[in-house]
Amino acid sequence: MKESTLKRLEVVAAILLNEDKILCAQRGEGKYNYISYKYEFPGGKIEPGESQRQALRREMIEEMDIEIETDSMEFFYTVEYTYPDFHVEMHAYLCKVDMPSINLKEHMNIVWLKSNELIHLDWASADVPIVEALIEKYSC
Repeated sequence: MKESTLKRLEVVAAILLNEDKILCAQRGEGKYNYISYKYEFPGGKIEPGESQRQALRREMIEEMDIEIETDSMEFFYTVEYTYPDFHVEMHAYLCKVDMPSINLKEHMNIVWLKSNELIHLDWASADVPIVEALIEKYSC
């Protein structure tokens, strides 16, 4: 399928930071095998009329019961990536959190890792550039 005919999605992702660790969320089985069971930064689609920060706040409540104030989100990185069935533009935000109580509604697993450990997970392709930028930002 040509890129021009692919569905285009604009999404947001939360890079949840607790002290020196970053939350990594593992997807369950899904519609597309190439992202099923991969790790990602949680988030989702921006709904009509929402800002990126508003969408991220809503998604974190919907996916994990975590409340993050929009004014505490710090823009970090935008990725554009074309999967076989859709094109995604993903805006990632750094979100510092105290160790939150997490209720997994969308993901099958989470782990908290230091930046130098992130590379060891099997990430969704669109998330890899964010992982690389985090390793560069937080490496000593």
